[in-house]
Amino acid sequence: MSDTSSTSVIDALRQAVADSYALLGQTHICHWNVRGPGFFALHTAFEQQYTELFTAVDEIAERIRALGSLAPGGLGNLAQMAGIDEIAEDASAEEMVQHLINVNQKLVATLAKARDLAGDADDSQTEDLMIARIQVHEKTIWMLKSYLG
Repeated sequence: MSDTSSTSVIDALRQAVADSYALLGQTHICHWNVRGPGFFALHTAFEQQYTELFTAVDEIAERIRALGSLAPGGLGNLAQMAGIDEIAEDASAEEMVQHLINVNQKLVATLAKARDLAGDADDSQTEDLMIARIQVHEKTIWMLKSYLG
């Protein structure tokens, strides 16, 4: 992998960490504050999603380290990098679900960019990791959309 390709892949992975961490935080607040008839289903689903995301963020950050760079950190830094609007604490269940659909879609775009850059750089390990992450988030989007009907 050339230095330019490596830098591009690492930058894309750093963005994937930031966007994933933002989604984790948004999903967590939805888990805490969801209410209404769908409470039990959504409370459980949100917990599964943020728990899975915590592991995913670690895997992506470790890939950045394996490529010889440092993973981003700090809540303020990650939030600034992600640039994702936060959901209101008192949002309705439907607003929460729609918000998480939107944030998952943004993350899929970020992961697809990293996947494509990794493919161009012949970095199959990163490409495979991004493909797996995209599959998780596409399934999550489908499930969230199904909740809305």
